[in-house]
Amino acid sequence: MPKLKTKSSAKKRFKITGTGKVKANFAFKRHNLRKRSQKMKRKARNGFMLEDADAKMVLSYMPYSRKK
Repeated sequence: MPKLKTKSSAKKRFKITGTGKVKANFAFKRHNLRKRSQKMKRKARNGFMLEDADAKMVLSYMPYSRKK
């Protein structure tokens, strides 16, 4: 069987944790930060874990990232 390709956009945007969850980054923190509340900026520092339905879709874009 031929090898499957990983979607380049997915490998740049998501990380797979050791337990197999998908970690993503928050949006809206590149510029115009003076408009954002301090609470929003503080929350956006760390990434967040995707919900199961979204994670399943992202994992389909990254065929070799799953733990076997």
